[in-house]
Amino acid sequence: MGAMIPGVRRTVLKDTLLTAAAPAIWGTTYLIAAELLPPDRPLTAATIRTLPAGLALVLATRFGFLRGSPGRLLVLAVINISAFQALLFIAAERLPGGVAAVVGALQPLFLLLLSWIADHVRPTYLALGSALLGVAGMALVFASPDVAWDPLGIVAAFLGTVCMAAGSFLSRRWQGSIPLLAFAGWQILLGGLVLLPFAFALEAPLPPLSSRHVTGYLYLILVGTLIAYPLWIRGLSRLPPGAVGALNLINPVTALLLGWILIGPGPTTTELVGVLIVLLSIGVLQQSNTTTRTPRAASFPIKVHPASSHPNFLKP
Repeated sequence: MGAMIPGVRRTVLKDTLLTAAAPAIWGTTYLIAAELLPPDRPLTAATIRTLPAGLALVLATRFGFLRGSPGRLLVLAVINISAFQALLFIAAERLPGGVAAVVGALQPLFLLLLSWIADHVRPTYLALGSALLGVAGMALVFASPDVAWDPLGIVAAFLGTVCMAAGSFLSRRWQGSIPLLAFAGWQILLGGLVLLPFAFALEAPLPPLSSRHVTGYLYLILVGTLIAYPLWIRGLSRLPPGAVGALNLINPVTALLLGWILIGPGPTTTELVGVLIVLLSIGVLQQSNTTTRTPRAASFPIKVHPASSHPNFLKP
């Protein structure tokens, strides 16, 4: 298809930038968990991050649980929030320097494969090649001798990536007419409620919290959840799967850059080449999707609630 008209191009750019903010924010989670939170309490961290944010969104939207699709919301909550958040914090504690995020490079590939298997949307050779290029770039980072290969951490990061890909895929299909903020809020609240008994049963009570701990938790609640999740779910309803998957590669890049800048040591030549390859992969995937599709991709037709299309909705 031909080039996009200027108005459509601006809409795509706005949607892309807003969606990209979510994985950029999530890329800071690994540093926050390692430097600001009490150690050895991944389930507690995941619970504290989700419950207050989910409750705030649900109260703000006043959208009743039974008005949506309760079964689907619960499934999404377990995949997107409970399992993913628990695995994320386990990986963050066991893989220093943001290496946990590196496994997230597989997510665009998973999303393309899910689209192919479930909806018979065969990825283009360019999209598939670009996704593989992102994996190759992250593999170069793994090849560095400085990388800590903790087996449990690697498994947790891999399973977390699978959960994120599956949750993103299902969210596109299951939002229906539920308002975006309610859709995000109920997932986050239910996910936190599922995590709560496991945190109490399996982990030690929190120590007295210092100002550093409180700062870390507040950042995860307000920025990492209340802001990032609605932006991500908004993007899922507006951008093609390959484009959204590519943006998630910003997560490991952000984590690695913050680790190099704030903690050290600086990157090796191999690591820098790997990150540059990942950035190239993001650009190519975005170009291959946005030049051939409209902002609201036809591959996953869903109804968007009028509130989510209001001109003042989620202004940057």
